Amino acid sequence: MKISRRIALIFCVALSLPAYSQTGPYPNKPVKFVVPFAPGGGSDTFARQIAQKLNENYGYTIVIDNKPGAGGNLGAEAALREPADGYTLLVISGSYAGNAIVRKPAFDPATAIQPIIQFTREPIVLVGGPTTSFKSLGELVDKARKEPGSIAYGTSGVGGLAHLSTEYFASVAGIKLNHIPYKGTSASLVDLAGGQIQFILGGSSSIAPLVKGGKVRALAVAMSARLQSMPDVPTFAEQGFGGFQADLWHGLVAPKGVPTKVVTKLNADINAVLRNPEIAANLATVDVIAAGGTPQQFGAVIRADMERWKTIVQKTGIKID
Repeated sequence: MKISRRIALIFCVALSLPAYSQTGPYPNKPVKFVVPFAPGGGSDTFARQIAQKLNENYGYTIVIDNKPGAGGNLGAEAALREPADGYTLLVISGSYAGNAIVRKPAFDPATAIQPIIQFTREPIVLVGGPTTSFKSLGELVDKARKEPGSIAYGTSGVGGLAHLSTEYFASVAGIKLNHIPYKGTSASLVDLAGGQIQFILGGSSSIAPLVKGGKVRALAVAMSARLQSMPDVPTFAEQGFGGFQADLWHGLVAPKGVPTKVVTKLNADINAVLRNPEIAANLATVDVIAAGGTPQQFGAVIRADMERWKTIVQKTGIKID
């Protein structure tokens, strides 16, 4: 009888222990970062940089899973269907907020996620190809006004941030352009260099190395001041288009319902990575700012961008065919 009581007591104590004592502290198996874009773009690059430091210094095994398609919605839908246990996370960019307005994803973009942390803030740059006839933003606009639809621009997908931003600029400038969607930024850059398209709007992290290498020609920066890496490139405002302002950000979210302790640990560890001097120096070379901050702050950024793109979509009439 005494043995039975003792066994029962042990069983009750075991049931009362927290779940993590049975499986070990987080993370105790590989963590997947779903990147909903092709390899080589800003989202992929930042995710890999952060994953490397988490693996080296904080006991993680991060696996990058690229799932491009539908302007980022394909990968987002796949990631957000996974269990909310912290082992499948979604890397998002500013296009996530735009997709929430233009598309009708199979999830509620505002409520299906738990924000974890904002990785970066990044300037947007307009660049022309090496064979384009126009050498300035003014010349681009003049040609587009004289020959509506004759200038083709590339983006990483219909309804993505680059598409929305470019059509926003076209609305401000009063011009009509020809949109050519690709499956990722890197693919559009290849065609830009080859002359199949005439310009793109892209984040400075993807654009700056190509500008320095002479492969593309930077024409305008969508910031209030010129960039340190491109001091000779004027802003849109300097060239008479002050009504156009756009930027890019990247960050990490989880499916709604992920344990608070997991969010707290991920946020703390990635904040530490973003304070790493090596990471900060690498980002600074392409004028990207390491953001960091709390999950609440990142959530506010996402919601504010949703409101901004809602206004712009209504103004420009952008629709997904």
